[in-house]
Amino acid sequence: MVEIGNKINGRYRIIRSIGSGGMANVYLAYDLILDREVAVKVLRFDFLDDETAIRRFRREALAASELVHPNIVGIYDVGEEDNRQYLIMEYVKGTDLKKYIKENHPLSKERVIAIMQQVLSAIGLAHEHRIIHRDLKPQNILMDEAGNVKIADFGIAIALSETSLTQTNTLLGSVHYLSPEQARGSMATRQSDIYALGIILYELLVGKVPFEGESAVSIALKHFQSDMPSVREQLPDVPQSLENVILKATTKEPSDRYVSADEMAKDLMTCLLPERANEPIFKPKSIMEDETKRIQPISDAQVTKANQTNQLDKESDEITVEKPPKIEPKKKKRRGGKIGLLLMLGVLAVLAGVWLAPSGTTIPDVSGQTIDEAITLLEDKGFKVSDDYEEAFSETVKADRVISTSPRIGTRAFKSEKIILTVSKGSEKIEIGNYIGSRLTDAKKELLDLGFTDDQIKIDEVEDPDYEPGVIVSQSPAEGSKISLADGQVELKVSVGTETIILENLTGYTLTEAINYLNGQGLGFTQATSEFSNSIPENSVISTSPGAGASLVKGNSVMIVLSKGPEPVETVESSEEPEVESTEESSADSESSEESTEESTEDSSKETSSETSTSSEVAKEELSSEKTEDSSQ
Repeated sequence: MVEIGNKINGRYRIIRSIGSGGMANVYLAYDLILDREVAVKVLRFDFLDDETAIRRFRREALAASELVHPNIVGIYDVGEEDNRQYLIMEYVKGTDLKKYIKENHPLSKERVIAIMQQVLSAIGLAHEHRIIHRDLKPQNILMDEAGNVKIADFGIAIALSETSLTQTNTLLGSVHYLSPEQARGSMATRQSDIYALGIILYELLVGKVPFEGESAVSIALKHFQSDMPSVREQLPDVPQSLENVILKATTKEPSDRYVSADEMAKDLMTCLLPERANEPIFKPKSIMEDETKRIQPISDAQVTKANQTNQLDKESDEITVEKPPKIEPKKKKRRGGKIGLLLMLGVLAVLAGVWLAPSGTTIPDVSGQTIDEAITLLEDKGFKVSDDYEEAFSETVKADRVISTSPRIGTRAFKSEKIILTVSKGSEKIEIGNYIGSRLTDAKKELLDLGFTDDQIKIDEVEDPDYEPGVIVSQSPAEGSKISLADGQVELKVSVGTETIILENLTGYTLTEAINYLNGQGLGFTQATSEFSNSIPENSVISTSPGAGASLVKGNSVMIVLSKGPEPVETVESSEEPEVESTEESSADSESSEESTEESTEDSSKETSSETSTSSEVAKEELSSEKTEDSSQ
């Protein structure tokens, strides 16, 4: 555990613990260089030798460093100290969305929409960078004191081109917000994040999650077996248009959900408008397409008639009556000869009438017509039409139009016999599998086996460092989508690898020169702690990680260590300052001495002059006295 007061990298002083997660502890720290508070995430001690945890930890730094957005927690620095990985992140002073909901429920519809718009904006940017979060939940959404949203914890975020972490029976993410396809062990997609966003929107309105259970397994089962609880039954003032956003985001089939976070945001933005007040409840397309009319079982009599009709069709369009054997009239008396002849002619006439009479009415061509149009035309011809009809897929006949009849169109049938219609269900739709990570040859063979043609399979080549050439990076439509076998199209993006970049020696480059070089090569950069250097000018590159000559690919990041210039020598500075002060004092003393000398000289000359003047006066007095004495004598 990191000790309070310790410094990480000699720069970040730990203040206190602010949380812990599944694989890391988070601390509040103070950046001594930039004079600001930061959050430090440190990998837990028990994961130091766990390569999977270390890889996820580094992935968080890589994923978040690519995303610069006001609603995503920023990553400032990344490094390793004492064999422990750490991240330096933006410190968000506030609480998480889970606690915010608990403390402020119920929230107004306008406030709920405002929060979701910020979340959707951030996730939209992540999806544009082909990064899906996979663990969206209120605990990973922070709220600062101003009410702004910050999405954190990209620890299990994964690029759409990466599939190595997706394993059957491995559930990553909190089960209350887990999409049905993730619960089944399938790969997470953008629609998986959108499903979690729909659950979060439900919780913002209702104040609780939609599915609860005694175990994680029971909750996961509800996600792909149970219908979403109605928001309006709990909150009648919520408009149907707002509930429809939740229903569309949380459909069981990913193809029925919003295509993107931006689409969901646009729908959410208009859901409170008056023109959407009477909006009908949302129904997924997949459910509507699967609704079919009940077909009555065919009776034995209908089977017998059909078989008889088929047999007649094979033999002739008319019933053939076997000619009666020739009748040899008995010899009678002439008196009865005429009578017998008349009887024989009568019988022959009757038999001929039956033989030559038509066997029924020809069934008109009703193919391509609607059910009502076909029934009207058949009834006009005197036929009876069965109330139940059969359904079948057709690549040529539109849905809800007649494909054929039984007996067949163009054959003759008795008017007492009911006609059974076969109605089109439209073009057959095939469910698309997951081809990401598969080789193009294997995926294309599978699609062709399903009935698609070469023209329906569109292939685009893209550079992708995470996949070998010939491996599929992404697909459209997504896994689980149903498309028409007749005119549907599948788009596959296939990796052609990427060009290897040999890193130049950037030592001595200015920061601007280094950034320009890296950008020109398609490389990113992060800045490590600056260091003193006697040989490298200030704000120039001392070293990089990886070093010169490393093989990189586009999208990789390079860590730069900058120079702070020569390290100042403290002992030299302390010894020079007293000498300056001593010299100044000496000069001052010298000036003072000079002034004193001058004053002394002046005083001395004054005294001398005074003494001279006094002596002269005394001499004069003595001389005057002597003269007086001489006179008196």
